[in-house]
Formats: sequence, C-alpha cells, structure tokens
Amino acid sequence: MGPKFKLHEEDSAIINTLFSYFLKDQFTAAMLNINLNKGILLLGPVGCGKTSLMRLMAYVCRPKERHIMKPCREVSYEFINEGYEVIHRYSRGLASRYDTRVFCFDDLGTEKSLKYYGNECNVMAEILLSRYDQFVMRGLVTHLTTNLNASEIEAAYGVRVRSRLREMFNLVGFEKGSVDKRK
Repeated sequence: MGPKFKLHEEDSAIINTLFSYFLKDQFTAAMLNINLNKGILLLGPVGCGKTSLMRLMAYVCRPKERHIMKPCREVSYEFINEGYEVIHRYSRGLASRYDTRVFCFDDLGTEKSLKYYGNECNVMAEILLSRYDQFVMRGLVTHLTTNLNASEIEAAYGVRVRSRLREMFNLVGFEKGSVDKRK
C-alpha cells in the first residue's frame, strides 16, 4: 500500500463487494451473488489495485480468517530452493511457519514452470489442484489475484485447474479499461 495509496471512486463496486465478503455480510453478499464459503479470485489489468486491495482486506476480516499474501513468483523461487516440500506446504495450508491456513496467491501467471533436479513442474497448478481437494474435503479457502482472463488461465494451467477455479472462487473483476494507478 504505502503513502500514495488511496481508494478510487470508480472502484467502489469492487471495494463494496470485497468488504461484504471479508466482513461476512450475508445479506449484501447474497444480493451480490457472493458465496461466503468460497475464496476471491480478483481479476484486472496491471496496476489497477488488486494486490493493494487484498492486502487491505487482510486487516478487515477476523484474525482467524486473515490471509497471508504470497506472490506466486516467490512460491516458485521457494520451489527451486526447497523442492516438492513447497507444494505440500502451500497445499495443506498447515505449514508450521504460518499461523493461518488461508493464502492469497498474488499475481497468478507471473511465475514460470520450473525444474527441480531436472523434473519440470507447474508449481502453482499443483498447489491449486491440491488446495481444491482441501476445499472440497475441509472447506479450505484460497484467494487469488491475476491479470489473466479465463482462456489464459486455461492455457497456462490446463482445463482441470480452470474447472476447479470455478468451484473454488467468487469472481470479482476490474473493468478492462481500468487505468494503471501507479502512474
């Protein structure tokens, strides 16, 4: 966020949607067709404020439901150094060094498929597939931010991931013409 951070009037619908979700406002969420048992998939162009808003929302919700922001690129770099344990760490949501099970994976699509001892792995696809299983079995919530649209997600992560994302997430999106607020 930082000293230049400000909320923009043109984003008020998205901000209201996020507040209704993170404050667990059942009435408003129902009016907005938001399922409080699913996570948030926040889509929008570069610089529209997705990451900043999700960081802000971590402070809006109850402490036990607070999410940890984790850049997808950082998860991939951890995989290079630590291997498949990284996938297990983020898949289970029970990693000992984190006090929450809820992650917001930031900037899905900015990471690359990586190799660990010669084995290539689409790290985020594996994590999302595993978190889907945990969502179905235990109600484990995940949040994502991305610049990718549905077909780009399918091209990068496959049909299986795209299909599961529909079930796991409430889609909240910025308009295509949203301006880069970093300027």
